[in-house]
Amino acid sequence: MGFPILSSLILLPLLGAIFIFFSKSKSNAHLTSKYLALFVSFSNFILSLYLWHLFDPSIAEFQFLEEQSWIKGFVNYKVGIDGISILFIILTAFIAPLCIVSVNSTVKYRLKDFLVAILVMESLMIGVFCSLDLVIFYLFFEGGLIPMFLIIGIWGGERRVYSAFKFFLYTLLGSVLMLVAIISIYWITGSTDITYLYNLGIDAKYQYLLWLAFFSSFAVKTPMWPVHTWLPDAHVEAPTAGSVLLAAILLKMAGYGFIRFSVGLFPIASEYFIPLIYILSLIAIIYTSLVALMQEDMKKLIAYSSVAHMGFVTLGIFTFTQQGLEGSIFQMISHGLVSAALFLSVGVVYERMHTRLISNYGGLVSIMPKYAIVLMVFTLGAVGLPGTSGFIGEFLILIGAFKKSFLVAAIASIGVILSAAYMLWLYKRVVFGEIKKDEIKKMPDLNRAEIFILSLLVLPIIFFGFYPEPLLSTTEISIENLIEMYNTNINLNLVEK
Repeated sequence: MGFPILSSLILLPLLGAIFIFFSKSKSNAHLTSKYLALFVSFSNFILSLYLWHLFDPSIAEFQFLEEQSWIKGFVNYKVGIDGISILFIILTAFIAPLCIVSVNSTVKYRLKDFLVAILVMESLMIGVFCSLDLVIFYLFFEGGLIPMFLIIGIWGGERRVYSAFKFFLYTLLGSVLMLVAIISIYWITGSTDITYLYNLGIDAKYQYLLWLAFFSSFAVKTPMWPVHTWLPDAHVEAPTAGSVLLAAILLKMAGYGFIRFSVGLFPIASEYFIPLIYILSLIAIIYTSLVALMQEDMKKLIAYSSVAHMGFVTLGIFTFTQQGLEGSIFQMISHGLVSAALFLSVGVVYERMHTRLISNYGGLVSIMPKYAIVLMVFTLGAVGLPGTSGFIGEFLILIGAFKKSFLVAAIASIGVILSAAYMLWLYKRVVFGEIKKDEIKKMPDLNRAEIFILSLLVLPIIFFGFYPEPLLSTTEISIENLIEMYNTNINLNLVEK
């Protein structure tokens, strides 16, 4: 295919952002900027669906390859996709226009600059999932910090500056070692081309330190316990659209990194560090679920639940089973939809009451019945109820975990019970009970724009809960190829020993 579809997906939001940024201010500039940003992001989503239509899931190799020399003899701009990365591209392109539609009520000033930040974020996040060169991946991966830093720092809450710097420093410092590791890989192999490195295989004696270096970055961004403390602060202070991007996409970049690099490039080290991952994942699942039970702020509760759900993801990845890896990818897609929906739902009532404290709510079912219905769907999706997308991912991960260790799977299963406890308790306190404040009685139900946005999230959560085949069939061959490559490397290492 001659058309550079991946580069178009990366560049289209960036070009839209540049055009909006340099457009002249007029009396209706905010409205024009929003419509233009929405047109660009929606066009990108349509293009991502066309990419999915063209994609051949029966081919294990990377498809739609584009390569261009950038720094001669050192770095090539190389992009391509397989069955793993394409789903994250579609998720990113789907979430971005929803964020843009939601900014009307949540962003009160400098709307044009906010839209520019969202579009730049979209470009960089899609670039992460397309990159087939370590240096290009690193630039996209770290570049996303800048617009998110600005989104939190400029449009956030009262403690926005503190939260923005905490987010930036945690995630940047975690990635310094990854940069050192990338330079080391070039020194060892003479290349930063990911497909070349897959075929070459990195010497076992280097893998352990390199794995730890990449882990230092991915663990912070996932985020894994105990380097998760930046996430609740960032979510609480970020505007609604910022929280949606952070939870739905930004966290998935680290999960994708674990699959693509930790497992793909360093299989021997990944096998060695399985106990470490299992311990940290189980602590994240149980501990942060218990912390979520104690929260009084709705956003903080959902933020801690994200840490617990991503604990399931890392657990599934390092089972190195078909079910575990498929479940992890499915869980990331599902969590992207459910977490986006939950943060948007919190934004709906926050704009009406200007508080996120759970204790201030109650009795919304009689005042906002439409809101109560959609929030129930999202709550059940977060719980992992059969019939929602959340169930498929957790079920597959637990099957993969049972194949590896009954004890690990049994402990992880407790997290499913705890997630039901904190999410259903949240729903009970917000939706049922007595109306505690007169202001609640005056709250209007969902308007047309809110119904439109939330309905677009209800549909895939239920659809993929009943019919997960489109996602599973897309990833199947790529995961089989990854596991085969992993097992081959492990067996060769055993023979050498």
